[in-house]
Amino acid sequence: MARALKPSRRRHRVVAASVAALALGGTALAEISASAAARPKGHDVSSHQRKVNWSNAKSKGARFVYVKATESTTYRNPYFGQQYNGSRDAGLIRGAYHFAMPHQSSGKAQARYFVNNGGGWRADGWTLPPALDIEYNPYDKKRKCYGLSNSRMVGWITSFSNEMKRLTGRRPVIYTTTHWWKTCTGNSTAFGGNHALWLARYDSAGAGELPAGWKFWTIWQYDNGSGSLPGDQNLFNGSTSRLKKFARG
Repeated sequence: MARALKPSRRRHRVVAASVAALALGGTALAEISASAAARPKGHDVSSHQRKVNWSNAKSKGARFVYVKATESTTYRNPYFGQQYNGSRDAGLIRGAYHFAMPHQSSGKAQARYFVNNGGGWRADGWTLPPALDIEYNPYDKKRKCYGLSNSRMVGWITSFSNEMKRLTGRRPVIYTTTHWWKTCTGNSTAFGGNHALWLARYDSAGAGELPAGWKFWTIWQYDNGSGSLPGDQNLFNGSTSRLKKFARG
C-alpha cells in the first residue's frame, strides 16, 4: 500500500518494484469473478488520494474503507481527518492502518504512535479493527525484510500486536502477502489463530495460497489502484451483516 506522499524519484522506482513483488507475477485487474463480486466492496486510501469524494465512492458501491494513519513513528497522513471522518459521514464502515517500518523502532513504540494518531477502535459497528500493513521495504530493496531475521520479525509483530490489544482491546488485522510472509517470517503460524488476514494478491483466479496459520482471508486486496474506487480495491469475505459484526468485535 501507499507510503509517504512525496517520495524521491528513487523511492518511486523502489515502490514500483515492491508493487511488482506484491503481485507475485500477476497483474492489476479491474474485474473479478461474479461470486467474489457479490461480497461487500471496499478500498484503502492514503495521502496519495488526497481529499476523497466519499459520496461518490459510496455511490460506486464502497461499503468499507481502510485509511492510512501513520508510518513508523515519524509520519501521519495529513489527509487522515478528511478521509477517516468523511468516509464515516458518508455511511462507510472505516478503519485505520499503520505502515510498519520494523527496523526504525520497536513494535510497541509504533503501536503507541499509531493509536495516538488515529489508530484507535470503538465497538460502535462503524470502526474496523486497526490494521498493520507489513510488506517488503519500499525504500531499500537490498534490505527487503528491513534487516530483521525471521525470528526478530515475528517478535516485532508480536510486540506491535500485544500493545494494540492492550491499548484498544483488539488484535490488529494483518495486511501482507504470502510471499512476504514466507520470506520475512519464515511462514510463521503464530498469528493465524487470533488475527484477521488482509491478503494482497492481484489475480482474477482468487486470493490464492494463504500464509501459514490462516485458514481463510478476511479481506482480499485484489487490485492496486485501477478499479472504480479511490485507491486499492478490496473485498470482505462475508455478508454486509458479517462485516458489521466484524467491526463491532
